[in-house]
Amino acid sequence: MRHAKQRLQLNRFTSWRSSTLISIAKNLLTREQIITTKVKARAAVPLVEKLISLAKKDSLTNRRLAYKTLGEHNLVSLLFKEVGPRFNNRNCGFTRILPWVFRRGDGAQLVILELTERKEKIVKPKKEKASLKQEIKEEAKETPREQAPTGKPKVITEQKKPAIKKPSKKFLGGLRKIFKKERDSL
Repeated sequence: MRHAKQRLQLNRFTSWRSSTLISIAKNLLTREQIITTKVKARAAVPLVEKLISLAKKDSLTNRRLAYKTLGEHNLVSLLFKEVGPRFNNRNCGFTRILPWVFRRGDGAQLVILELTERKEKIVKPKKEKASLKQEIKEEAKETPREQAPTGKPKVITEQKKPAIKKPSKKFLGGLRKIFKKERDSL
């Protein structure tokens, strides 16, 4: 009898379900944020929480237990070097589930499953095109032109690429009108 043995079965066999949850955990640890269904996210959270709590204490035993689940040395080292130390001041609550949209095909609730403390990405401000062109021109002036073996200077000319025509907005003639939304069309 299976009294009080409750789990989210995800309508899969045991091995299929465990490989699905491991795949979700691997993707979450590498990308730090994934989009999945609500039921899969709720089923994967305990596994991810267990892995991160193992990674908080770096020992050979914990690494072997994590490898037993993940099966990749690179992922285990990422878990113990980067992800685990971020959560040293937390006891639990390493992940969060944020509702997103309903999937169009079957109406399933999609959610964003993410780590609560994520690595900050440093974004460099983009330079303006005009300033980039000026820098290129200045560099060209500073560098001397290469001489050909006969002593004549090489002439460097810029060749313009032929302009590629963009397709017009009206593709498929008037068939676009029968589609409900723009994203349904080709």
